Amino acid sequence: MTRVKGGNVAKNRRRKVLKAAKGYFGSKHRLFKTAQEQTFHSGVYAFRDRKQNKRNFRKLWIQRINAACRENDISYSKFINGLNKAGVEVNRKMLSTIAIDDPAAFAELVKVSKDALAGKVVAPKKETKAPKKEEVKAEAQDYSKMTVAELKEAAKAKGVENYTSMKKAELLEALK
Repeated sequence: MTRVKGGNVAKNRRRKVLKAAKGYFGSKHRLFKTAQEQTFHSGVYAFRDRKQNKRNFRKLWIQRINAACRENDISYSKFINGLNKAGVEVNRKMLSTIAIDDPAAFAELVKVSKDALAGKVVAPKKETKAPKKEEVKAEAQDYSKMTVAELKEAAKAKGVENYTSMKKAELLEALK
């Protein structure tokens, strides 16, 4: 078999790898083979560290919250437990920001947490508000803004026959 040189394809592939390896130390940015190995490893490290970055930030937020809690005479775990009992849903990132930027507001949250731990505050019940009949009728009358899937659901509720094979214009006529 005759020898086939890579030509432009191989040159472009190697150039792309060497471009990605810019800034690496020693031969890792000069030689194709070592540059390719290093870029593969770099991709693995980047994938791993994108996951670790989330963990590291959560650790940082917890440390900041704990420091602010200690200033307010409560431990981190008791503070979080009290917030959960009080029904306060604030993530750790926001708690950390509040602890740094607004210590007075954080002190109020600590007070809420301590009250919940003492049994003074009961977690509020989540209420679901049912839509009024007028709102439902108003929504149902404006079929032109609905999607085909929503129109088919409305047709099914009204008992329209053969609604599954209808197009949007046909559904609109059948529902009116």
